[in-house]
Parts: sequence; C-alpha cells; structure tokens
Amino acid sequence: MPVTHTQVGCPYCGASCDDLEIVVSDDGKEILEVRNACAIGNEIFHHATKPGRVKLPRLRQEDGSYKDISYDEAVDYTAKVLLAAKKPVIYGFGSTNCEAMAAVGRIAEKGGAVLDNCASICHGPSFLAIFDNGYPSCTLGEVKNRADVIVYWGCNPMHAHPRHASRYAVFPRGFFTRRGHKNRTVICIDPRETDTAKIANQHQMVKQGQDYDLFNAFRTALRGHEIPEVVAGVPREQILEAIETMKKGRFVAIFYGMGLCHSDGRNHNVDIAISLTRDLNAVTKATIMAMRGHYNIAGPGQVWSWSYGFPYCIDLSKGTQAHMNPGDTSSIDLAMRNDCDAFINVGTDAGAHFPIPAVKQLRKHPWITIDPNICMASEISDLHIPVGVVGVEVGGVVYRMDNVPIQFKKVIEPPEGVISDEELFNRIYVRMCELTDTEPVWIHHPALDVAKATTEE
Repeated sequence: MPVTHTQVGCPYCGASCDDLEIVVSDDGKEILEVRNACAIGNEIFHHATKPGRVKLPRLRQEDGSYKDISYDEAVDYTAKVLLAAKKPVIYGFGSTNCEAMAAVGRIAEKGGAVLDNCASICHGPSFLAIFDNGYPSCTLGEVKNRADVIVYWGCNPMHAHPRHASRYAVFPRGFFTRRGHKNRTVICIDPRETDTAKIANQHQMVKQGQDYDLFNAFRTALRGHEIPEVVAGVPREQILEAIETMKKGRFVAIFYGMGLCHSDGRNHNVDIAISLTRDLNAVTKATIMAMRGHYNIAGPGQVWSWSYGFPYCIDLSKGTQAHMNPGDTSSIDLAMRNDCDAFINVGTDAGAHFPIPAVKQLRKHPWITIDPNICMASEISDLHIPVGVVGVEVGGVVYRMDNVPIQFKKVIEPPEGVISDEELFNRIYVRMCELTDTEPVWIHHPALDVAKATTEE
C-alpha cells in the first residue's frame, strides 16, 4: 500500500510551505503524487527519483572528462584542497539544512576560509539596512490573520513565490480577515505589469532605479506635506491614494524583493522602506518583510549569527576570530581581486549566477561543487560531490523567509550510497584533523535546539 506523508515542507522558495502531502510507493523508492505544492515544488519532488541522477563523486581528469571516485577519495581531495589554500571561499547554502550550515563552520575555521551565502548576491543590501535601521517585521501567520493592506514592492511573488499570495498574504481567510481577498487591498509597485500587478487593486509603475525617490514621496505625503505632481514616474494622485489606503488599514504588510536590492540605491532603498514602515506605525500597525529566494536562505543568517555574530561574508582566515566586511570579504569581490585560491560551491549554482569575470578568476583555482544535481557550477568544477536532496531525501531544520524555523521531513531514501551535506562536512572535518594531526572538536550548536523546540511546540 502507498504511504502518504503529511505536513511535508517544500524545498523551493522562501515561503517554505509545510502543508504538502506526498504519496510514496510501498517500497519507499518512488514518489507517486505530490499534493498542495506549486508546479515548481511538484517538479522538485518528482525530479529526485528520475533516472540519470549522479550517485558518485566525479573528479575531472587531465583530458577534461569526469571519472567516478568514492566518497572517501572525494573527502580526502576536498580536505587537502582546503588545507593547501591560503584563503578558500565556501559559498552557497540556499538549498540545504541548518545542520549542514552548522557543520561547515568547523571546516571553515579549520581551513581559514571565508564563509558566504547567497545573500551576498541577493539580499545582502537588506542585511546592511537592517543593521542600520532595525527590522519591524512579523510572521507570515500574523500577515494571514491580520493584514488588510498588502504592498508588493519590487517583487513578483506570482512567479518567484507561487503560493505566497494564496497561502499567506492575499487570498487566505485569517482570524481577522475572514473574507480573504475581499478584506484586503493589494498595492503593487513595479516598473512592469507583472502577474502580481494584475491581481493588485493599485499598480504604480515606478521608473527603474527611482524607488528611493518614491519612498521619499510616500513619507512626505504621509506627514501631510506637499509633493510634486509626478515622482519617479508615478502621478501624485496615485501616491496619495496609496497613502490613504495605508493610513486607513488596520495592519499594513510591506513585502519587498530584488527590485530594491539590485537597483540604484540598494541598501538605501531598503533603509528608507524600513523608515516608511516606522512612519506608518505612528498612525496604524505596519510591518515589512524581505521576499527571500531559496527555501532556507534565511538559515545561514540565523545559524552563523549564533556562531560568529555575522550572517554572511564571514572571514575566518584567523580561525574563530570572525570578520565581516561586505565589498571586501564577499565572494564576488574576493574573486574579482583574485584574493581567494579555492572555491567550494554548496547547494547553489555560482556558475550560473556569478558574473563571468568572477567565474573566470575562480576557475584558475580548485573548484568543488557539492550539489544533488548537475548544474552549470558542477560542469565547470574540478570535483562534483552529489548529496541527498534536503526536504525530499534528507530532513532537517529550515528557516522560512519570516525567520520561523520549520522541521523538514524526509519522505524517501536517497540513492544507495549517497550521503547528506551534514555527513559530508563532518567527514571532511575529521579528515582535515587527521591530516593536521589534531583532535576533532565537536561543539553543539544551540540554534538547532531552539529551532527544533520551536517546531515541536
């Protein structure tokens, strides 16, 4: 008889939906049906059991071809690369669990590495703004139950976070929003008429790169002062209409995306967005939240902040004495200056997402990719180590975009012999200790206990 797993987490986007139902064959090797997931989440589960999966580490030969090697050989190769390098970079972690993120810290300390994650090229500006201005945020459950004004600024969740509107923000019926979308007003601020804009009550087509000017106009109008007839391509009437909607709302939730982080202004855009949220709290209740991309990209910020006091761009070249300086210790900046001499790509695709000049610099040195799937990064790597898919073949703690921890479940077994990220990192650490004739130090990570306790409650 097939087995149905309920309350399963989705390993796709930062919404980290945990209401999926997965029907598995009685032998536990095949996924028969995926319920409640979006199209992309559905494909992730089915893709795990498709034929052609890489099941052994692959080492590049002199003629450019790959040769299958054992996990012991891959562990030994990685350990020696890390110990030989003067400043290796370990980057990625958007698609793995918090246990692996804690385990990799021991490797980074032992090898004097720079520990970085996808926020470096994603929501890094959000971190900088939050450091300066705070983060008046909440949980997605609060949004569902209370928010009657939803603002999507510089993001398109209908594509990037397909169930965000239907599960949390626009359509669900909450405790104080019993009529669902009929209780809510949706404002979309985006240069393009996206599918998110099409479901909005108000759409303001801000000029590309002029979000800061529009935020300034919002804050000025909110305080009762005059604003120009047109600001950043948006007529004054639309700005005043949006402000009135926000002022009359009982609970305003602002969601912002890469449109703010990757346009002119960057962290200053996020900074003034937070300031607008603070201004709104003088007349109503308001909150703001970053639309994080990967399903556990919020995880490194939590786990590494517990360990080192910093969420990303962490330079551990002096051991446990951590140093963070975005623009100096971030992966791309190190690559562009050729300041790193080994690169380990974990659970992401730096080959596809890094600038070509940065990739060319990194390719001058050993490049190791740790990922369940074949991707651009794995195909240019010197070594590709396959691991189990977290959320499908491996369980663990995941932090949702609102920094709420969720215990993801394992629904099927990984291919025979394939190990998890956490086990791989632990084996690399032990091998590094053996090569340096030192005793492994296993420090328990308190963040994981907090996360698991919260999930169990």
